[in-house]
Amino acid sequence: MKFETQAIHVGQAADPGTGATIPPIYVSSTYTQEAPGKHKGYEYSRTQNPTRDRLQAALAALEGGAAAASFASGMAATAALLTPVLRPGDSLVAYGDMYGGTYRLMEQVFRRWGVDPRYVDEPGADAIAARIDDTTRLVWIETPTNPMLRLLDIEAIAKAVRAIEASRKADAPDYSVGAKMSLGRRILLAVDNTFATPALQQPLALGADVVIHSTTKYLGGHSDVIGGAIVTRDAELMAPIRYYQNAAGGVSSPFDCFLTQRGIKTLGIRMRAHCENALRVARWAQESGGFERVIYPGLEDHPQHALARRQMRGAGGIVTVVLKGGFEGASRFMSRLGVFACAESLGGVESLANHPAIMTHASVPRARREQLGVVDGLVRLSVGIEHADDLIADLEQALQSEPQRSRPGPAA
Repeated sequence: MKFETQAIHVGQAADPGTGATIPPIYVSSTYTQEAPGKHKGYEYSRTQNPTRDRLQAALAALEGGAAAASFASGMAATAALLTPVLRPGDSLVAYGDMYGGTYRLMEQVFRRWGVDPRYVDEPGADAIAARIDDTTRLVWIETPTNPMLRLLDIEAIAKAVRAIEASRKADAPDYSVGAKMSLGRRILLAVDNTFATPALQQPLALGADVVIHSTTKYLGGHSDVIGGAIVTRDAELMAPIRYYQNAAGGVSSPFDCFLTQRGIKTLGIRMRAHCENALRVARWAQESGGFERVIYPGLEDHPQHALARRQMRGAGGIVTVVLKGGFEGASRFMSRLGVFACAESLGGVESLANHPAIMTHASVPRARREQLGVVDGLVRLSVGIEHADDLIADLEQALQSEPQRSRPGPAA
């Protein structure tokens, strides 16, 4: 089936008992057994739940993976990958331009547990490969990145990782990822695909081992549910993640699973609208002269525009702009917006404006933020699916407005 058909039908077979076209939400926490250990495949909803199973089947199908696991948030999903894979003394190599919450988890939690996160500031495969050594068990990338919209060549990085993996000595340490599984000399390549979604990009087909999502964003698509997901290329790799999912218990609730799967049904058509609107907004912003910088992979002057055309089926729904006047300029602009809401998150049908230095990346030290390009005047626009003319009119009037009272700037 094509993507749009899968999004509507996988995991959504009619209820066999009643014929209900939309399957019911199974809110039961426990399941009656005929005798101890004799049941219909379900015992306790932390371990398995029919509504969660349906969502997981859909997520795996859309990413072209073998299995998926659904979690209560994107950060819960990230932790559910890092925890079973990494142990004290291990290193992970990550492209440094990433979501602030991911950086915080790696720095403030896993580093304290004896893991060595190594950040690469060059997006090329060679730069990432150069930081990998015998202690490395995980390579982590976002593409496009949050909020700078840099792209990484997934296929090239996957080939570089596989080459290093093949060169490891036969007597290299056993890289066990937890219960019931050993990776041997494998190095996992994980891709945060939240910004692109499987509608625009499928990292597993390009050689990645694992895909991570904040399903809160485009997959849910309506700013009304929090969730996260892991999709793996092979079923064996899902074993320790499933073990951790059950042991730690950070699962998504049945109702959250239902909302996420309902959002997924329209993912294909929504992403087309997001991309079309974002390109119009980006072109207008570039031509307006009102911004110091406009970043969007669909613009011809984007450094990875050619890669975006090759690797993605659309340039996405995020446009990043840098306002003149630093924080005061950004604050004044955002306070004047009407259709765009000043809010955290992204990927909903409604347009949002975010100030990363104060909001999503506040946990990243100022020096590091500015090194990445996350300056005080930077604003991330999540372009929704409203009419593009209305979005542009809103941005235009916000640029032309008189200054408001000053607000406190971002923390150092």
